[in-house]
Amino acid sequence: MSAQRALDLAIAGPLAVLTAPVVAVLAVLIRLESPGHPLYTQTRVGRGGELFSIYKLRTMVRGAEFTGAGLAIQEGDDRITRIGLFLRRYSLDELPNLWNVLRGEMSIVGPRPTLAAQVEQYTERQRGRLAVKPGITGWAQVNGRASLPWPERIELDLWYVEHRSLRLDLRILARTVRMVFAGEGIYKGERGGWVPPTP
Repeated sequence: MSAQRALDLAIAGPLAVLTAPVVAVLAVLIRLESPGHPLYTQTRVGRGGELFSIYKLRTMVRGAEFTGAGLAIQEGDDRITRIGLFLRRYSLDELPNLWNVLRGEMSIVGPRPTLAAQVEQYTERQRGRLAVKPGITGWAQVNGRASLPWPERIELDLWYVEHRSLRLDLRILARTVRMVFAGEGIYKGERGGWVPPTP
């Protein structure tokens, strides 16, 4: 077992157990506020281009990706539910990502998993982002998150891939805790995020 996998299991295992009651309560609150399954699943691209289903707590009305701005989410988006605002503020919607870590599809630290449509736009260099497992948090996440322009986020992730180490992962984890409480970079703003190609 690699040091990375050992760290993943050491963190994700206890956290998944400890947060299970919290996830259960939040799931009930989500279901009480709006119809639809409280868990949201979406196909993402993992290491080496392998596809997997990511698990998150639903923060928007059912079918939100097919209405309004689609996959683009801005602050004040009226598709976000009241409980969804709270979940996004403290990144609680990503707690089910721990299950993806336990399944070996994700790591605690790594580039955030992206959509196949986004990967299709990668240059050969940018495909280097897929050399490691995607993570719950990562170098781009603690340096601006969704508020960063898409190419800048990819460059930060590539820097992580080239310099990754246990020490860097621990540094990212420490910065993640501070970032979550500060609520920084949750929404894409004017400059951040990925822009889908024009048909």
